[in-house]
Amino acid sequence: MPRERTTRTFRDRWDQRVCRRQHRNRHCTERRARWRAVDEGRRHCPLCCEERWTDGLMGKIGEWVLEQACREATTWPPHLIVAVNLSPVEFLRNGLTDRIAGILDAVGLPADRLELEITESVLLERTTDNLDVLNTLEVLGIRIALDDFGTHYSSLTYLKNFPFDTIKIDKYFIKDIQTNRKCQIIVQFIIELAHGLGMFVTAEGVENAGEASWLERKKCDRLQGFLLGAPMPAEAIRDFLRQSSFALQA
Repeated sequence: MPRERTTRTFRDRWDQRVCRRQHRNRHCTERRARWRAVDEGRRHCPLCCEERWTDGLMGKIGEWVLEQACREATTWPPHLIVAVNLSPVEFLRNGLTDRIAGILDAVGLPADRLELEITESVLLERTTDNLDVLNTLEVLGIRIALDDFGTHYSSLTYLKNFPFDTIKIDKYFIKDIQTNRKCQIIVQFIIELAHGLGMFVTAEGVENAGEASWLERKKCDRLQGFLLGAPMPAEAIRDFLRQSSFALQA
């Protein structure tokens, strides 16, 4: 039988993240590259990341995404930050810090306008080496965020050993924030802990005004989710920035 024809392409999507506290002066937009596989009109996404790990392309894909994101950010107002997810596999390739520094140099983006998001899995493997990489990135002036905090292998040891700039609270705790007392206590604890350590806090998965209001009362620094807007392509994010308060200097 003839093999079915499959076409795969990247789709750029940007998630808006807004700084809700008035004394903070920067907003952030996060770039995500979604891999779309089209097979006879059907989209297949669950195995895409696994396939890219297997065929060794994740590192190259990550490098391409980072460069494109930084290049796009140079067209934005200078108070806006771009956040990019850094996959664990990129830490396995030698020269990560040099590659990132080279990209910033090539596109002309100041280091403090880039925030790299990592998950706790990065800190579970080759811990000493990876912490050295993170420390070097910090010295360069790049911001580092700990993604999905509160799930998986959360450990306060990470916060002691590395001074993250931002902690992102996983949406698992946000979706029940208005009604679940345990979620409220956990989220409030994370916010107070982060602020005590001099870190920003981003709440992921904010879907409605009630969640946003609760988080603002608890002094959460940044909100991210569909309440602020759906993920959109690069062209749309430019229009979004032009037409909204994101484009205004704080």
